[in-house]
Amino acid sequence: MSKQTEFANDLFIGGKWRPSTSMKRIDVFDPSTEECITSVADATLEDAADAVDAAAAAASGWAATSPGKRADILRRAYELMLRDAAKIATLISRENGKALIDAQGEVAYAAEFFRWYAEEAVRINGEISIAPSGRARTIVQYQPVGIAVLVTPWNFPAAMATRKIGPALAAGCTCVLKPATETPLTAYLIAQLLVEAGVPDGVVNVLTTSAAGKITGAMMDDPRVRKVSFTGSTEVGRVLLRKAADSVINCSMELGGNAPFIVFEDADVDAAVDGAMVAKMRNGGEACTAANRFYIHTSVLGEFSQKLAERMGALVLGDGVEPLTQCGPLVNRSSLEKVASLVNDACEKGAQVITGGSTVDRPGFFYKPTVLTNVPPSADILREEIFGPVAPIVAFNDEDQVVDLANNTEYGLVAYVYTRDLARGLRISERIESGMIALNRGLVSDPAAPFGGVKQSGLGREGAHHGLLEYMEQKYISTIW
Repeated sequence: MSKQTEFANDLFIGGKWRPSTSMKRIDVFDPSTEECITSVADATLEDAADAVDAAAAAASGWAATSPGKRADILRRAYELMLRDAAKIATLISRENGKALIDAQGEVAYAAEFFRWYAEEAVRINGEISIAPSGRARTIVQYQPVGIAVLVTPWNFPAAMATRKIGPALAAGCTCVLKPATETPLTAYLIAQLLVEAGVPDGVVNVLTTSAAGKITGAMMDDPRVRKVSFTGSTEVGRVLLRKAADSVINCSMELGGNAPFIVFEDADVDAAVDGAMVAKMRNGGEACTAANRFYIHTSVLGEFSQKLAERMGALVLGDGVEPLTQCGPLVNRSSLEKVASLVNDACEKGAQVITGGSTVDRPGFFYKPTVLTNVPPSADILREEIFGPVAPIVAFNDEDQVVDLANNTEYGLVAYVYTRDLARGLRISERIESGMIALNRGLVSDPAAPFGGVKQSGLGREGAHHGLLEYMEQKYISTIW
């Protein structure tokens, strides 16, 4: 660990902290102030190869470790995250910019993955059956898939790391974690806690790099790497899938979203507004699960729009670590410029701003929470993932129309539906092309549930028992006795 800073900021390989072989560094900035917090090591191809070597050296020993022992370590990691929850949350707010209350929620959510997979580690059950002929027994075992490369984004630096590390370790896999360079400090802090929890050297390795594609590609070229789990944009996911084809690597992809938020005429409008504030403003809108398109029935359009605008307009913007802050900055300048561009495009095409609609004249990458109405179908904001505090509203009149609107996208991660009619809610849920549906609630994420999308929102699932199986291979043994 570097002696010049309070943060762990060097590469973590084989149980040791070390600088990059190039000695180059990557600056990490506070989005609330635009000031440099510290710098982290910039990994080279040699460093990446060393990380895979370390994971390979630890692989057989970790795979042979009893499920109970792996469970104990994960449970201890969960307890340590709760012990240091305030420290982790403050660090997330500093490097990510999210409001402290959101960061605290993330830490609790992130820790749950270690607890959940501590319990799942001892429930890797095989199967035994009699072949139809009666002449053989069929045995199916689950074994760790092998070394896993875990690539995580900046928007949930703790939760995206634990959601991948937890099942990997429970399954008996060793791993190399590559966090985003915008928010690497949280990943390094989690590595410290895993060491304290008893994770053996080489089982978890963490490296940061400014050459993400080159470094990840090199690790995927190593025949010992058998798993890639990526959370990020669909564009990058496509690149990784093409690369994985060269070695037929097992892939889990949690990619982009364009979530519809549907409010029917019979919905409880106040409850829908409450849900919209969670679905839209969790993490300031910088979430793949964020409500991206609001489809509101014409009979409740005015009421919903006004109430949502009042709630959005009243949010307190500020430095992420300030206790009173309800909406922090976007993560960097390019994100700010993208959000501003999407709002400007919508307004030029006829949308109306009823609250927000502009940047903030202060240091940091702030954009005012914004509600747009009369958003035309041609607006880019209805097709692209906003990743910011903007709610574009479109009116609809009937079920078939809104289902067509909801499904008119290449994405299919999550959708939100509000109606008092449970039969209608379930009917619409089945018709919407999405991996997850939040029916009369604004939050869908749960460590005990299978998280993932359809269409170009991804492959595979994270969380639940399904997430554990993503890191395991089935072995079939046929025998006679």
